[in-house]
Amino acid sequence: MAEGTQMPPQLLRFWLDGRGAAEIQWGHAGDYERCISAIQAKVTEHGEKPLGEHVIHGLCATLHKLATGAAPGHAAGEQHG
Repeated sequence: MAEGTQMPPQLLRFWLDGRGAAEIQWGHAGDYERCISAIQAKVTEHGEKPLGEHVIHGLCATLHKLATGAAPGHAAGEQHG
């Protein structure tokens, strides 16, 4: 399991470097919301229940930090305005 995520390494690679990362577009405005949507869609695509609010938000915050080096909304390129 990848530290801080409880994800197997191959799943972590998918969300940080693979097709999942391409869908989320880490470091661009809205990436955190796209993370939540993309992961929930994957989790529920075969009839599983969505992840709980605390779980999905914590997971996407951790993935965001791993992908960008910063908390959601604070990575370079995410400045709004």
